[in-house]
Amino acid sequence: MTAQDSATRPTRIAVPAPAAAPRGPAPASTHRTGTLMAALGVIAFSLTFPSTAWGLEGIGPWSFVTLRGVLSALVAGGCLLALRVAVPDRRHWAGLAVVGAGVVVGFPLLTTLALQTSTTAHAAVVVGLLPLTTAVFAALRTGARPSRTFWVAALAGAAAVIGFTVQQSGGALTTADLYLFGALLICAAGYTEGGRLAREMPGWQVIGWALILCLPLNIAGAALALPHESFHLTGHSTAGLLYAALGSQFLGLVVWYRGMAAIGVPKASQLQLAQPLLTLVWSVFLLGEHLTIAAPLTAAAVLVCIAVTQRARG
Repeated sequence: MTAQDSATRPTRIAVPAPAAAPRGPAPASTHRTGTLMAALGVIAFSLTFPSTAWGLEGIGPWSFVTLRGVLSALVAGGCLLALRVAVPDRRHWAGLAVVGAGVVVGFPLLTTLALQTSTTAHAAVVVGLLPLTTAVFAALRTGARPSRTFWVAALAGAAAVIGFTVQQSGGALTTADLYLFGALLICAAGYTEGGRLAREMPGWQVIGWALILCLPLNIAGAALALPHESFHLTGHSTAGLLYAALGSQFLGLVVWYRGMAAIGVPKASQLQLAQPLLTLVWSVFLLGEHLTIAAPLTAAAVLVCIAVTQRARG
């Protein structure tokens, strides 16, 4: 090689590759946003039982549940189509089926059947066990391992809810509790699977595709139920059906799954400890039900448990 060649040869400067972003806990802003989204979902869900009670004033239970699913699927399908969202990968459909079975079909059907013979107050406090059930499902399904402090606070919150339930019902459980306990199990599975999927796709797409998956079943169910059940669109029944379909079944689950994806299924589920007490408040204002002094006392105990679980490190 000549001196000239060496002088004119282009110099290569080594540029270090950018360092990989550290994998650590989510930023505080992400945690705050996730907590807010999950809390909005809880508020939306807290109106589900009162809206269902309104709907049952003029619509039969099977008709109410299936029409609720059809309306929600039409709205979700319109959003998916308008935004040209791609069909999920094949590996996601099993999880979407669990979400559909849990939160689109199973929980609405079982709780609606329970509300035929149970008050919203009684149903709300029984379903208050859902956070603990969801945390257990999450630990089994996703490998989450919350801390001992988390579990102690969660069990304390569940104990407060159980105590409130027994006090409200006079120590005797109704036949509707079988429906409610079944709803707990199937909904916890749907929440857990939905929270897992929401880490891989936007939360609104999770519930959107689950609703689409269940649409044929709901259409068939509505066709069978409507000729055999009462169907009178009063002000209450119309408002109840629309809210259950759009506010609870779709928008509520959109923000709920987004919150779970941000802060984790176990912690998000503990925010639902406040849901029964919110439902009791709505039942007073919307349904004229009466509360005892136990309600604010239980509310204070539950809010303390929520604060502890949100600070506990999993």
